[in-house]
Amino acid sequence: MSTSVSPPDRPLLDVRDLAVRFPVSGSGGWFGGKPGEVRAVDGVSFSVARGETLGLVGESGCGKSTTGRAVLQLLRPVAGEVIFDGQPIHEFWQQRGGRWRWDRRLRDLRRRMQMIFQDPFASLNPRMTVEAIVAEPLRNFAVASGSQRRERVQHLLKTVGLDPQVIRRYPHEFSGGQRQRIGIARALALGPDLIVADEPISALDVSIQAQIINLLADLRNDLQLTLIFIAHDLAAVRHVSDRIAVMYLGRIVELAATHTIIEQPRHPYTQALISAVPLPDPAQERTRQRVVLAGDVPSPVNPPSGCPFHTRCPLREDRCTREVPTLRPVAAGHEVACHLVD
Repeated sequence: MSTSVSPPDRPLLDVRDLAVRFPVSGSGGWFGGKPGEVRAVDGVSFSVARGETLGLVGESGCGKSTTGRAVLQLLRPVAGEVIFDGQPIHEFWQQRGGRWRWDRRLRDLRRRMQMIFQDPFASLNPRMTVEAIVAEPLRNFAVASGSQRRERVQHLLKTVGLDPQVIRRYPHEFSGGQRQRIGIARALALGPDLIVADEPISALDVSIQAQIINLLADLRNDLQLTLIFIAHDLAAVRHVSDRIAVMYLGRIVELAATHTIIEQPRHPYTQALISAVPLPDPAQERTRQRVVLAGDVPSPVNPPSGCPFHTRCPLREDRCTREVPTLRPVAAGHEVACHLVD
């Protein structure tokens, strides 16, 4: 692990009004149309303390994965700030030859910020052995060499629950859960301070999902990792997160401690997500009230005016169609973006 320590009153990660846009050639389908843009992330703000796990949850297309990639500067934000351990890393870009590129400062910080990708097979080079895959970050940053590097790789594999003797095997020789463990080992190789886990269980069988969630929870406790855990499954997020941020159409609509989100959701969208999580007690499952949302998520190319959720909200008022609600505190540590919540 890195020896850098943030002051106790400063979060490891501070994200302010983050925005990411993707240009589209036209909005008229086969018949063309005016150029537009996809508002993938639209004014997202949150902070993550050292050693904390923040869960990002929402429906597919809500912008949570794009948020994670923008935090790590794998995508360049068009607006907003990303402060990592006191450093404004959103400024670590240079425009050369008409294209934006990282400068040296951002590359040097890469060893402190890593990512676990959604598809464990697509994120691993099929022509590289396990040893080469896990050792790649060590080679790129000239960390250890020869027998020391191999010992480090074997230790990492053991840490994630794999037999260290598999270093000569290739990704296609493993199951999906084992491949994801290899990806986790690679992310841990440089002892990062922050890991963004982008839907790390969505491509796995249900039984394997629990194993990976438990592994990440153990690693967080043992290594004092700071995690951003991204998923669309609220039931999975609750088991590994200290706080949860609920996203809808590129915005955070509710942010609070995990137990608060689960037991006292305030935003209508969060309430709908909670009601969709199955209960282990069949009697309670049969009698509880489900919140069923009408319609589909609006297009981020042409988002609705006012509150982005008003087109599906059963409680909407006229004000909701005109004014965008801000994410504001409604209780200690509990923020909600809704006009109807006091």
